[in-house]
Amino acid sequence: MDRKISEKNKDFFEQVYQIVQLIPKGRVTSYGAIANYLGAKSGARMVGWAMNASHQLPNVPAHRVVNRLGLLSGKAHFPDNRPMQEQLEAEGVLIKEDKVVDFETIFWDPSKEIEDLSL
Repeated sequence: MDRKISEKNKDFFEQVYQIVQLIPKGRVTSYGAIANYLGAKSGARMVGWAMNASHQLPNVPAHRVVNRLGLLSGKAHFPDNRPMQEQLEAEGVLIKEDKVVDFETIFWDPSKEIEDLSL
């Protein structure tokens, strides 16, 4: 079955990608924090879908997006040649048992970090 992204979802995905591109190296954010910033407070799952669709796009660091507890919940969707954990560790992010160490310290909250992003 061929699934297509609706135009509405495509616009949302583009907004997600713009935010993800702003996450600094060595920092992480959560699906929910991105959704909240975009005014879709219960849209964390939709952000996850955007991250799954982003792997073929250049310059979208999807590895920097984790769940609200700092778990690498999306790791199964990464290509074998670029595992999520390896990409984070290459940026200095420590991972233990599929969880970001010091998650609260390196958490990047777009609602606090982005002053004005015209999406």
